[in-house]
Amino acid sequence: VAAKRKPEAPAARPKKRAKRAPSAPEPDAKPDGKPGPEAAAPGEYSIPPPVSQGKWKNKERVLIFSSRGINFRTRHLMQDLRTLMPHSKADTKMDRKDQLFVINEVCEMKNCNKCIFFEAKKKQDLYMWLSNIPQGPSAKFLVQNVHTLAELKMTGNCLRGSRPLLSFDPAFDKEPHYALLKELFIQIFSTPQYHPKSQPFVDHVFTFTITDERIWFRNYQIIEEDASLVEIGPRFVLNLIKIFQGSFGGATLYENPHYQSPNMHRRLVRLSVAAKFREKQQVKEVQMMKKKGSKVLMEEDPTEVVFETPAEEKPVEIQLTKPESKPIVKDKKKPRKIQRKKQKKLFRTEA
Repeated sequence: VAAKRKPEAPAARPKKRAKRAPSAPEPDAKPDGKPGPEAAAPGEYSIPPPVSQGKWKNKERVLIFSSRGINFRTRHLMQDLRTLMPHSKADTKMDRKDQLFVINEVCEMKNCNKCIFFEAKKKQDLYMWLSNIPQGPSAKFLVQNVHTLAELKMTGNCLRGSRPLLSFDPAFDKEPHYALLKELFIQIFSTPQYHPKSQPFVDHVFTFTITDERIWFRNYQIIEEDASLVEIGPRFVLNLIKIFQGSFGGATLYENPHYQSPNMHRRLVRLSVAAKFREKQQVKEVQMMKKKGSKVLMEEDPTEVVFETPAEEKPVEIQLTKPESKPIVKDKKKPRKIQRKKQKKLFRTEA
């Protein structure tokens, strides 16, 4: 019979370390007590500490994603915004059939309290939603004149993850709806202080300018030598459509009276082209009618008779006798047969 195995002794558990009182940090340690890069052993590589060493209080997170059906330009613009905003997060594209209020649940799962959503329609129109999750408000824009970082050959450059300055047009403080949008832009585009992925440098500016009832977005680099600005990109124009009280819906707080939908704009362009073609056809028909129609004679001008001088009247002479016939001169060059025929005709007339 096989020998029975003796039960093995249980492995000894590691003893817990006794807690020590916090001592003064070492000379090569960071302010939080952890050893710095100089404290590493000789011949070994050490990971540098994170740049933002303060306490991260303003925990704003922005979810940037889009719907299905966007083109390459929109995809590059969305990627550029994620690069410029270190406090942003990404997500998969949303299906067109889903309702917009589903985005609130997506932001809640991603632990985000702000959202930038790109909505594509008809594969040519691009709309941007800026929303505060979950209470609101939210704004819907039509995005026009999009130029991305890869497309523009700009000379400017900035550090990845640096905090931007936000510059607003003075017109944002004159109207209440622009003041609301200004606060929404500040909360979304400004990088929170001491964010783990941010750098403690300010080397570029986000400008929001109101021109032609639209908001123009530009990104400039700040040059240290003379404090001049050089454009980095991307650039786009936001045409405000509506401002809603809730997140992706609710009561309408403001509606832009100057907004014209892309469908209406394309319809007006088609009508203008058709009107030009119709005008050309009418001009051709009028020209054909003029050519076929009889020419209208102008009435006589009575003043033309003033310069006419009457000619002298000559007496009318009536000849009662027949004029004498001219003598026949023989033509030696012509053959005789032709001369005989002429003589015969003369004789017949005399008879």
